[in-house]
Amino acid sequence: MKPEDCHHIFAYGSLMWRPDFEYESSAHATITGYHRRLSILSHHYRGTVEKPGLVLGLDLGGSCEGVVYEVSPAKWAEVLAYIRKRELVSEAYREVVKSVQLVAQSQTVDALTYVVNHGHPQFFAPQPMAQTLAMVMQGHGQAGSCVDYILNTVNHLRGLGIYEAELEDIIEHLPIQAA
Repeated sequence: MKPEDCHHIFAYGSLMWRPDFEYESSAHATITGYHRRLSILSHHYRGTVEKPGLVLGLDLGGSCEGVVYEVSPAKWAEVLAYIRKRELVSEAYREVVKSVQLVAQSQTVDALTYVVNHGHPQFFAPQPMAQTLAMVMQGHGQAGSCVDYILNTVNHLRGLGIYEAELEDIIEHLPIQAA
């Protein structure tokens, strides 16, 4: 299925708590074959080229719980244009359509989502906690701080009953008690 023919969006980061687009419904969902990870150097929203922050991407392996939004066909072109402008600032993400499982139902839907592009210079391979934490602490861009991004994401995940070990570990290591 092409993105233009899809009417669902799978959110795993800031789109969960700040979609900023009109949707008909939302549901707790799981994608298999990818996991949520701080894997993109943010030069725009949560950092700068000189002092990048880190933002989430879907990386290969495992599974990821998040939110799937259903968008009306009449609004899809407008929402798709908005999402592309927001998510494809650079080519750090690849736009894909994948099957996601709705947690409360035994139903799958095809949903548009964004996975990391391992070949892009903004790809951030797994690093020791000290290096990851340093990137998180320094990141501040047009949309605010990287710390706030992580806190908002974790608080939303907790509200959905989702425990995300990597992000919880980062919060525990922040020099301030952020949670």
